[in-house]
Amino acid sequence: MTSETPVSRRELLRRLGIAGAAVLSLPAFDRVLAFQRDSAKAAIIAGALNPTEAETLAAVCARIIPTDQSGPGAAEARAAEYIDRALGGWLAPSRDAYTAGLADIESAARARAGHRFIHLAPAEQDAVLTTLEQTPFFALVRAHTIQGTFSDPAYGGNANFVGWDLIGYPGVRLNVTAADQHMGAAAKPVRRSAYDYAMFAAGAH
Repeated sequence: MTSETPVSRRELLRRLGIAGAAVLSLPAFDRVLAFQRDSAKAAIIAGALNPTEAETLAAVCARIIPTDQSGPGAAEARAAEYIDRALGGWLAPSRDAYTAGLADIESAARARAGHRFIHLAPAEQDAVLTTLEQTPFFALVRAHTIQGTFSDPAYGGNANFVGWDLIGYPGVRLNVTAADQHMGAAAKPVRRSAYDYAMFAAGAH
């Protein structure tokens, strides 16, 4: 959300940290593997949300981690698509919470400005979300937006590694060279999912 709101993007990234953000709040490993095994072709899985809910969710995610002068955000990472697909898999227990929570956001938007959330200006969207910031649903969607932006792309988000680029996380590597260990040296980005490595992919079968 913008700097005028209690949880700004800068504060969010400060809290996450570089290493923490890359692996933050992923589900238990066995549940992740089950999700991958049951939905290995995540890119073609239909979302669990209806079109109106999906539009609202995309707009909400885009305000939680917005695109700005420092780089891309949740929209470019396709965090909303990650959530939508996951609601048909390992996040299925949260499906009812999303139905109710997204409806509450739409109701708050109409009460404040007389329009759907997606039709409000960014500042108005932030104002609506701020009124709901202390609710359990906002905490839920914020956590899932963070997951979809910064977690391993194998889970369906962090498209084109934009989340890792944003926080300077160089990616998964199985060995570290002497040059990589020099103080102040910038590690060369590795654009590979952990599951591109045989030792990790084997566990998903």
